[in-house]
Amino acid sequence: MNKPESLLNPSGASTFPRLSLFRRQMSLASLIKLLLDPVVAIGMLLLVAKIYDEEFIGPYLVLSLILFSLTFPGRWAEPNLKSFGNVILMPWLITVAILFLLGFATGYIGVFPDMVLVTWGAGTPFALFIAHKVVHRMLPRVLELEGSTRTAVIVGANNLGRKFAKELVSGPYLGISLKGFYDDRAPNRLGETQGKLLGNIEDLVASTRAGTIDLVYITLPMASQPRILKLLDDLRDTTVSVYFVPDIFVADMIQARIDVIHGIPVVAVCETPMYGVNGVVKRVSDLLLAAVILLLIAPIMAAIAVGVKLSSPGPILFKQRRYGLDGREIVVYKFRSMTVCEDGAKIEQAKRGDQRITPFGGFLRSSSLDELPQFINVLQGSMSVVGPRPHAVAHNEEYRKIVKGYMVRHKVKPGITGWAQVNGLRGETDTPEKMESRVRYDIDYMRHWTLVFDFMIVLKTIFVVLRGRNAY
Repeated sequence: MNKPESLLNPSGASTFPRLSLFRRQMSLASLIKLLLDPVVAIGMLLLVAKIYDEEFIGPYLVLSLILFSLTFPGRWAEPNLKSFGNVILMPWLITVAILFLLGFATGYIGVFPDMVLVTWGAGTPFALFIAHKVVHRMLPRVLELEGSTRTAVIVGANNLGRKFAKELVSGPYLGISLKGFYDDRAPNRLGETQGKLLGNIEDLVASTRAGTIDLVYITLPMASQPRILKLLDDLRDTTVSVYFVPDIFVADMIQARIDVIHGIPVVAVCETPMYGVNGVVKRVSDLLLAAVILLLIAPIMAAIAVGVKLSSPGPILFKQRRYGLDGREIVVYKFRSMTVCEDGAKIEQAKRGDQRITPFGGFLRSSSLDELPQFINVLQGSMSVVGPRPHAVAHNEEYRKIVKGYMVRHKVKPGITGWAQVNGLRGETDTPEKMESRVRYDIDYMRHWTLVFDFMIVLKTIFVVLRGRNAY
């Protein structure tokens, strides 16, 4: 089981945010990598349509727009057999699954000839792999043509400077060649760095005036404001480009980005991934998926309702207050699986062999069938299909005091299934360590959210439920 990047204890994982595409200057090489996957996928659709004498109008144009939204920005890795499976084939299969569900739900899947869909679906991943191979060979030439290869130095050989240097060195197609560090501290206090010590800050000013440096990245702490202001003043007499790397980036960040409010730059340190268009995409996918699933499982839910009513006295549905988006209280529905309906200030979690669980309820819990009414919560808008699992209010109040960063998981709607659950953290969380692990996975999900990631979790959930582990 792969551990996610931790909000609580960042250790070596990249903590530098990916800035919004339209808020930063972008090299041609970076733009090619972002557009490669959607362009190839749509290009293959156009080619296959022409092969089968289909006019590329109407439904094909709509399909192309949906396809672009699912594949942009493209995923990039050095093309080899391993990356073919992880970076190309698996995301493509999930994309095809999403398109199939949308087509099935809307009835548009019958508009396209079967051979067009089969040929396109089977041929596109191989076309993507070839395109990645070609672009991988072309990128160095692209960087040369656009004159993007520039020489950089870092001011400040501290922890932030070394982490930033590691990012520069690990990105050969950034077009940046790192020469080393400038720092006023003695060399024996610098420790290991991703480059050599070139001199002190006064030496840097002389080097920039000589025209041997293109980029200067300042990673000095904010406490060094007088030194930074003096350095910036000295560099005004040179032609170098100067970037300031704030030391807030040494902390793990969630959906970090830079925005501008009336000309004043602001940095998002902790933000929801469901921002703007992403929120609309997430909501539409939730509505479609929940509606289709409820239609399919309606007979099963009716049978379960009868089973709950006949197996023990009490209501069919169990309603419990939980925390939802932004920590607001919501009411979550479940099929009742216990002889009690606890929703007070103190709630005892279900344990293995718990006497409160009815025999029929035990079957529902082990198979996760007790969660099915939560698709109604999804239609209501209080939950998502995928997201951090909601905890009872009493448990939230308990763990928010002992697990650092616990409430951050409420920056998105809670889900019926989640990244933590498909990684073995399903069921009882009877220790702070277990809850801390669950929170780490929840925050990791927020940091890397995409629609494709959601569908991957849904598919993994099916296999986890079939194994029936950690649920009682």
